[in-house]
Amino acid sequence: MRIAVPLALALIATPAMAASADPSTGEKIAKSECASCHAIGRAADAKSPDPKAPRFIDVAKMSSTTELSLKVFLRSSHRNMPNFILGREEIDSLASYILGLGGK
Repeated sequence: MRIAVPLALALIATPAMAASADPSTGEKIAKSECASCHAIGRAADAKSPDPKAPRFIDVAKMSSTTELSLKVFLRSSHRNMPNFILGREEIDSLASYILGLGGK
């Protein structure tokens, strides 16, 4: 079967969410690892326990937030965050959960 060249290029150029991504697992990770500092849910009036920590819904709605940008961020250490280490599937799932908050 031949695939039209534009379709084949679109499939290559557009990264799909990893098959291992599970938003419900991402929510569990957010609750256990992130909720002590960040507001992790959809509630419009929720406040992060740490006022310096952005709400996940706000992160999700940023125009610069993409699957790739979240995965890079979650793989990098940051001065103001604990240095926890997540596996690839955990990062995929957490990114999927956060993106879902913004309807992405």
